[in-house]
Order: sequence, then structure tokens, then C-alpha cells
Amino acid sequence: MVATERFRPSVTVAAVIERDGRYLLVEEETAEGLMLNNPAGHVELGESPIEAVVREALEETARPFTPEHFLGVYLARFVRPARLEDVTYVRLAFSGAAGDEIAGRALDAGIHRTLWMTLDEVAACAERHRSPLVLQCVQDHAAGRRLPLEAVFSHASLTTPLVKG
Repeated sequence: MVATERFRPSVTVAAVIERDGRYLLVEEETAEGLMLNNPAGHVELGESPIEAVVREALEETARPFTPEHFLGVYLARFVRPARLEDVTYVRLAFSGAAGDEIAGRALDAGIHRTLWMTLDEVAACAERHRSPLVLQCVQDHAAGRRLPLEAVFSHASLTTPLVKG
């Protein structure tokens, strides 16, 4: 049997934010050009998924985000055309409320702007989505999916690794 490299999907979080029937998306620069995404990003070393989604939403929208529900775990695999990179994402999606935009706060590097879009508008531009998970998360939220935040457990070892002795 030939040894292969261990499968290491990228673990990400996403914020699904709805207000008055519109969803908050970001338009971001990618290797494939300007794409639309939920406010989202990678979980960093030492942070919980909930901490990560609060941070990412603030960085990408300049709005404080308060997670209220867990939407679910989403997986997608695709090839990024510009680099022919085979990538798999594991996305933990949360829904919640966003506060007002913080005046003077810059958006994260690569984020061009934020947009409020209806579900139909999000569905109509699926070819511009960063991944197929963008629309799926919005559709699940619109369908009423709501799981408790307690469904996502983060052990204290995230901030203080256990020492084996």
C-alpha cells in the first residue's frame, strides 16, 4: 500500500446575518476575481469557532456580530481554477445579529464592500459565490434551521494545550 499525505481540510466559520429579509454578504478579492461570500474565515490557533466567527464578521463587515444559533457543519470540495488547487472546506456556520457599522473601521484586506441581498438575489448570482456553501447556508437559515450554540463545544485545551508526561 502506498502511503499518502493525511487529509487536512480547511476549518472555517461563517456568519449568516439577516435583517429585514436581506442577508449581509461581502464582496472579496480572490484569485478568481471578485466573489461573494458570507462573512467568513479560518479558525486561528487558540480560538474557539464562536470566537472565530465573531472576529471574522467584525473584520470583514466592520460590524459587531452576536452569534445566536448554530446552523450546522458544511463540507465542500472543489478546484480553485486560478491555481488548480483541490481544496476541501469544513465550515461551521452561525446565525445571529450584527450591530451598526463602526464608523472609521476599515474592512479586512481584500474585502471590497458589504452588500445586503434578498434570498432571491443571493440565489440569482450563484456563479459569483466563493463556494457552493454560501447559498446553502443562506437557504438553511431562510428555511428556519436553528441549533443551539451549545452544539459546538470547545475544550479548554484550545488555549492551554494538555501536556503529556
